[in-house]
Amino acid sequence: MTGRFEGKVAFITGGSRGIGKDIVELFASEGAKVAIIDVNKEAISQTAEEFKQYEIYTKIANVVEANEVEEAMKEVNERFGSIDIVVNNAGVIRDNLLFKMTDSDWQAVMDVHLKGSFNVVRAAQAYMVKQQYGRIINISSTSALGNRGQANYATAKAGLQGLTKTLAIELGKYGITTNAVAPGFIETEMTRETASRIGISFEQLIEASLSQIPAGRTGKPEDIANAVAFFADEKSSYVNGQVLYVAGGPKS
Repeated sequence: MTGRFEGKVAFITGGSRGIGKDIVELFASEGAKVAIIDVNKEAISQTAEEFKQYEIYTKIANVVEANEVEEAMKEVNERFGSIDIVVNNAGVIRDNLLFKMTDSDWQAVMDVHLKGSFNVVRAAQAYMVKQQYGRIINISSTSALGNRGQANYATAKAGLQGLTKTLAIELGKYGITTNAVAPGFIETEMTRETASRIGISFEQLIEASLSQIPAGRTGKPEDIANAVAFFADEKSSYVNGQVLYVAGGPKS
């Protein structure tokens, strides 16, 4: 059976663990050639080994450095022949209440989420415009609506939604769609870090979160991967500039 991403090339940032890793697995299992860039050398090596049955390209590269992104994308295009799908998933958290937040806490989050995504889409659009086809999916968050202790992260994720809508307007005429997936509570290493930061166990954090989720369960990385795949599908060409909250309940 032919996978829905057969013949397509997907470029995923921060694809070596958590949500990114599940996105990589979904695309690869459905026929795509997948490129992963990440700064975590150990995790990217492990992921490459885990998915060695697929056509996978991996490179240690920092999304904040435009030249590293451009070099990786050039190599992927030369090796696989196109850049069809881009997923901006790389992210960091530096949570703290505003009065405790340092300049570096603020800047690190802005750099990775906003500058990093800008570097990736600017590099990718050159290939996509030329081929008159592309799918850009940015990973935002329900935190974009505001979240205590995340002035930096919430601002960056809201900014990513503004970028998404602007790219949809600018690039739509070239057969390129740009959409965003905004996860709610998802069980990942990042949410484990949050539990640790606020001084409770991960199980306690899950329990506290469940009371706020109408679906009655917390999210898993594959829930986000499925939403990303919907936007990346060739058949989703009339869905453009949208933000899909994947949070087990309504968000606005």
